[in-house]
Amino acid sequence: MQSLNTTLLIIGGGPGGYVTAIRAGQLGIPTILVEGQSLGGTCLNIGCIPSKALIHVAEQFHQTRHHSQHSALGISVAAPSLDITKSVEWKDGIVDRLTTGVAALLKKNKVQVINGWAKVIDGKTVDVGETRIQCEHLVLATGSTSVNLPILPIGGPIISSTEALAPKSVPKRLVVVGGGYIGLELGIAYRKLGAEVSVVEAQDRILPAYDAELTQPVHDALKQLGVKLYLKHSVLGFDGTLQVRDPEGETLNLETDQVLVAVGRKPNTQGWNLEALNLDMNGSAIKIDSRCQTSMRNVYAIGDLSGEPMLAHRAMAQGEMVAELISGKTREFNPTAIAAVCFTDPELVVVGKTPDEAKAAGLDCIVSSFPFAANGRAMTLESKSGFVRVVARRDNHVIVGWQAVGVGVSELSTAFAQSLEMGARLEDIGGTIHAHPTLGEAVQEAALRALGHALHL
Repeated sequence: MQSLNTTLLIIGGGPGGYVTAIRAGQLGIPTILVEGQSLGGTCLNIGCIPSKALIHVAEQFHQTRHHSQHSALGISVAAPSLDITKSVEWKDGIVDRLTTGVAALLKKNKVQVINGWAKVIDGKTVDVGETRIQCEHLVLATGSTSVNLPILPIGGPIISSTEALAPKSVPKRLVVVGGGYIGLELGIAYRKLGAEVSVVEAQDRILPAYDAELTQPVHDALKQLGVKLYLKHSVLGFDGTLQVRDPEGETLNLETDQVLVAVGRKPNTQGWNLEALNLDMNGSAIKIDSRCQTSMRNVYAIGDLSGEPMLAHRAMAQGEMVAELISGKTREFNPTAIAAVCFTDPELVVVGKTPDEAKAAGLDCIVSSFPFAANGRAMTLESKSGFVRVVARRDNHVIVGWQAVGVGVSELSTAFAQSLEMGARLEDIGGTIHAHPTLGEAVQEAALRALGHALHL
C-alpha cells in the first residue's frame, strides 16, 4: 500500500471541500483533497448550477412561445420548437467550464487532488483504494444526498432531481412529489418546457418552510401556468399510475409519464466508514461547534454533512474559516444571517428573521412591505407581482430580517445580507440614495414605509 503524509486532508470536493482546500493552499498548508466523483459536488454537477441553467432554458422557451401567441410588446415570432438534447449540451458546457475552473484553482494553490472513494480508518488515517493517507487535520465535507421514498424507488419512470436535470426528452406529463424548493423549481421549469405538471405535497401549502404571505405570489403564478396542486395529499405507491390519498382518505390515481421525487436532502453519512470515528451526532447530521469542530480533536465537519441550512454558500464560508483556523488564525462561525433563495418564478429570498420568528424570539418589531406593483423597473420587466418586506426592532430600528418575492429578487439577497451584517437601521437604508429605475428601490421604500413615509405608495 502506498502511503502519503499531509497536514490537511479533506474528504469531498464540493463547494465546502474545494473552498477549504483553496484557502488552505493560499495559507501555505500542505493539503490533499479526495473526491470520488466530480469536483464541484452536487452544487456544480447535479444541483444549483445545472438547475439554474435548465430554468433559464425553460424561461426563454416560455417567453418565445408567449411572443408567438399574443405579446403586448409588439414582438411576433413563429411558434418555437425545442431541441432538449442541445439544451442539455449547453448546460453541460457550463458545468464543464466551472468544474475545470475548480480543478485549475486547486492546482494553482498546490492542492493535491486524489480521485477515489475515501474510507476512514481513524481521525488521522484515510484509505483511498491502495493509498493510505496520514494527516494532522481532517475535514469532512461529504455533502448530502436526495431523500428517497421506499414506496417510490428511483428507476424507469421514477426519477430524482439528478435525472430531471439531464432529460433525454420532455415528458408529456410529470408529477412532482414534494412542494419544497427543489420540486417547485424543477416543476415550473418542466411546465415552461411544455409538460403537464402536477405537484403532490403532504402539507397544506407549497413551500411550507416559508411563510404563507411570501409564498402566495408563487401559488398564484403556479395556477396561472396551469400547474395542478394536490395539497394535503400523501403518496401510496406507483404501478403505472401514481396512487395518492386525498385529505378525505380517498385514493386517487394520477396518470403520468414520469414521477419526480423531491422530498428533501439528508447528510451523506453512509459508505465511507464514518462509524469508525464514533462522532457525536445531531439527528442525522454530525454535531459541530461554532468552529465546525466535531467531538474529535482536529476533525471538522462542514456544509450539508453538518445539517441545516443545507446551502452551498454556508459550506463555502465554513470551509474558508476552517482553513484559517488550521493556519492558526482566531475565527468563529457566527454570521448574522445566511440568505436562502428559491429560484421559482417568481423568486423568493429570506434573510434573517421573518415576522413570525421575530415574534417567537420575543422581539417587538415593525413589519413593512413595499409592492413591486408600485416599482417602475418591475413594470418594465412585465412583472408586477410580489414585494419587499423588512422586519426591524421597534425600539431602535435595527433591521433583523428581510424577505422578498418577485422576478429577479435573488440578486437583492446581497443588499439584504450586508445590511444585517453591518447592523443597519431603517434610517440607514431609507437615507441611502438607491439608483432609479431598479428593483432595489423597493428595498429603500420598504424601509421608508416602516418609518411612516414611503414616497411612492
